[in-house]
Amino acid sequence: MTMMKQMILGSAAALLAASTAQAADLPVKAKAVEYVKICSLYGAGFYYIPGTDTCIKIGGAIRLDTTFNGGPYDAPFWQGGAGGNNLWTKDYYLTRERINITTDTRTASEYGVVRTYANMQLDFTQNRESIAGGFTEVDFAFIQFAGFTFGKAVSNFDPQWALTKPWISSGFLAGSSNTTGIPQIAYTAEFGNGFSGTIALENASPYRNAGLYNTATFIVAPGAGSFTGAFYGTNSNTFFGNATGGNHIPDVVGNLRLDQKWGSLHFAAAMHTSTAGFYGANESTGHPDDAYGFAVSGAVEFKVLPTGANDSLKIEASYAKGAARYAFTGGSLETSGGGRFAKFDGNTVGFGYVLDGVYSPGSSIQQSDAWEVSAFYEHYWNTAWRTSVFGNYSHISYGDAGNAMLAAAFSPAGGRLGTSSSSNPGSTAGSITGTTNNFDFGIAQVGTRTAWTPVKNLTLSAEFTYSRLDQNLGGTYTATVTGKPNQAYQIRDQNLYNGSVQILRSF
Repeated sequence: MTMMKQMILGSAAALLAASTAQAADLPVKAKAVEYVKICSLYGAGFYYIPGTDTCIKIGGAIRLDTTFNGGPYDAPFWQGGAGGNNLWTKDYYLTRERINITTDTRTASEYGVVRTYANMQLDFTQNRESIAGGFTEVDFAFIQFAGFTFGKAVSNFDPQWALTKPWISSGFLAGSSNTTGIPQIAYTAEFGNGFSGTIALENASPYRNAGLYNTATFIVAPGAGSFTGAFYGTNSNTFFGNATGGNHIPDVVGNLRLDQKWGSLHFAAAMHTSTAGFYGANESTGHPDDAYGFAVSGAVEFKVLPTGANDSLKIEASYAKGAARYAFTGGSLETSGGGRFAKFDGNTVGFGYVLDGVYSPGSSIQQSDAWEVSAFYEHYWNTAWRTSVFGNYSHISYGDAGNAMLAAAFSPAGGRLGTSSSSNPGSTAGSITGTTNNFDFGIAQVGTRTAWTPVKNLTLSAEFTYSRLDQNLGGTYTATVTGKPNQAYQIRDQNLYNGSVQILRSF
């Protein structure tokens, strides 16, 4: 009996020891999973970054575009190449695919909200990239803190609705270019009741530098082919004939804004500096003094209209002296045109140049005068369907002195209309005869877009645009045009038609 008890107690002790050992080997109880929490402080879509008090929103879009009888961004064929020269070999349609990615972070602090924002694009355009190529661009990247904005953001010259115009095209002319951000340092003061003011230093290159032309040198002629080398949007101020020097002073930009439920008001002004290159081949020839230009703009938006809920009307007008890109530009034209507009139709041609100014050896810069007025109206038929109509007129002139310089350079004796290549600039030089020597010209545009949103954040739309290149030059242009015979072309106003369709899915 005694032996039996000892065996039972021994077995129990062994089992207890084994259980204790196994318990020691078990892992410590895990902490509760820290789930991502919704951040409701800054609107829908924000979440707290785990372990921090910073809220983040990640978004983006996939955008598919097809343009008919136009170039990238639904821009009309008026800037050279097979399209501008109206050749049989031109593309009748062009496709583009874009992936958009955005990040937006907000952190509350004793100095207010600290915000960072970035917008990046992955792009593929037919005939521009290789089969599986493409390119990456950074449209916006900025930090906001205590009223300051540092980085690449929408210019403060532009109205607050600059990126919400009711269209597909970013090749439509509508005043200041705002397709992507402009590097800047800005300070915004809030005065209450929706009234605010901003002062900023903005980098003028490339969007704000329209370029200068030294009439002693060649400039790319109408019909001379596409530009060679890098364009606006890659390296600034590279179109053949541009005599702009370096950026010496940033543009000074300021605005006053009023934001209300009924809409908004916006007034802006900018100071722009044009720095010229040398009169001749090197610094020993001298150069003109810097020319100081300016631009002013006013814009109004109406959000409460008798035509229906969500309808809106936007109107803006701008004037620029020696700062043409504040008034005569729009969208993405800088990526494919530089300072030239040119369109052929049969034995006629229309052309003109958008420049900050012109100069000749020994002269000062003769600044251009540019102005524009634009309007955009959008009507919602119901929650799924909406239609917009929009129009613009942009105009530029060079004055008597500037016209005289251009006339002398473009005459048969001057012979300064050349190719797009610096290696052999005058091989197909053209000239004008019998003209009024008035290089003022304007572009009028009207367009309409209808959009259908069958489900939230999915929009299918179609757009049509009519453009007219209106000029005062007249006379005859003689040259060997790329893809065309060497002949005389009558200088006439030109009409252009283009359209596009788009599928946009945002998230």
